[in-house]
Amino acid sequence: MSDQQTLIFAHRGIPIRFPENSLAGFQYTIDQGADGIEFDVHLTKDRIPIIMHDEKIDRTTDGSGFIKDYQWSELKKFKLADGQSVPSLAEFLQVVENKPIRLNLEFKTDLFHYEGIEKIVMAMVKRTELAYPIIYSSFYLNSLRNCYQIDPDGQYCFLTAKYLHNAEHFMRINHLAGLHLKHYQKIPHTIERIWTVDDPAKQRKLFKKKVAALFTNDFQSANERRLAFK
Repeated sequence: MSDQQTLIFAHRGIPIRFPENSLAGFQYTIDQGADGIEFDVHLTKDRIPIIMHDEKIDRTTDGSGFIKDYQWSELKKFKLADGQSVPSLAEFLQVVENKPIRLNLEFKTDLFHYEGIEKIVMAMVKRTELAYPIIYSSFYLNSLRNCYQIDPDGQYCFLTAKYLHNAEHFMRINHLAGLHLKHYQKIPHTIERIWTVDDPAKQRKLFKKKVAALFTNDFQSANERRLAFK
């Protein structure tokens, strides 16, 4: 438990108001003072990092097929639900540069490991002026190991829905700064960020326990509940 209040990360922006992982949604979270943004990154066929959760574009755009099979010039022609284009990481970084918001970039590499994605992404981030050190996360541990080889001083967090036994040892040998968990485990001396928490009662429990952070699809409602625990 920490003496500091729980941080609230806007999960893929604010999907209850804007299409998930959209520039308009990200801009709204910044304008409304969210603590942080969580977003997901893939690589196109021509190795351009783009922001989308799924490996396929079917659910969130008017197109179909795998991201990895499209050139960026082709992919950006497809539209999200409100007519916006799929954002590239470069476009996103322009929006968040020098803004007072924390970032959690998830490498979506657990189904397809895009070779070299970590090096490409981290080089782009390094060239961007950010208010806080970026958090890199993934369900795919090898991506985080690759990140550590590139920059041993970065913040790398493992995503899992499973209960972790001997978590402190696991974190130490994998050079992890924290764990992003489906359920709070109360691991000693460990940063735990919990996903994806939209249930008001569960949010209140986590605020009371002062967990490091939670991810939610409606950061504004979560923030109103958090006020009771200040």
